[in-house]
Amino acid sequence: VIVAASMSAYVAGIAVLFVQLGGTPGKSLRFDPRMVGQIWANKPLRHACYGYFGHMWELYAMWGWIGLFLYGSFSDRLIENPGVWSALSTFAIVGVGAFGSLAGGYFADRIGRTTVTIAAMVVSGACALVVGTFGGAPFAILLAVCIIWGISVVADSAQFSSCVIELADPHQVGTALTLQNAIGFLIALVSIHLVPVVADHFGWWGAFAMLSIGPVLGTIAMVRLRLMPEAIRLAGGKR
Repeated sequence: VIVAASMSAYVAGIAVLFVQLGGTPGKSLRFDPRMVGQIWANKPLRHACYGYFGHMWELYAMWGWIGLFLYGSFSDRLIENPGVWSALSTFAIVGVGAFGSLAGGYFADRIGRTTVTIAAMVVSGACALVVGTFGGAPFAILLAVCIIWGISVVADSAQFSSCVIELADPHQVGTALTLQNAIGFLIALVSIHLVPVVADHFGWWGAFAMLSIGPVLGTIAMVRLRLMPEAIRLAGGKR
């Protein structure tokens, strides 16, 4: 993995020498603290950020703890080498997210960003709500639910950034993306640390069900965004 990642970075470093910026690059601007307030006053943009925050509440906590959940499940079944099987399963669950991201981008450009983000969060939220009850289910069923979760939990990720780019004023895009990501990762940090606390008191069902709060609130935000006139700026008018 380290070799593959290093080689990819090496190839990317060479490739960047042969590409140019598309369109007309804007001039660099100095950061103006007042811009944060202006960005937050943009209601459609704010709702796109709300959707991202809900997404981030779920994503990294799921990635961070699904392996331990599977390890416990496999150990309870007396499966030989539960550590190996949980590691391989976690790799598959996180890895299939790449296909979710590709599919999310493909369909978002064709049927709309809010459509894709809403659909992805409904599916991932449902998985978060029930996966904790599948700890004792047959291996194939448990893994299938986790795979669906792994695909849907990240399928909408890039679309929130795209929404910000399309909804923000051109001179505010960089600051808006920075603000969105900074708050989003701070939220992820909170949920990551909450999972083991909730799991100790309510088990894995309670811990993962807690993560479903993010997609629920994120879905509400994106539905509201979809109903706003400014949503016509998303995905070439497909909302």
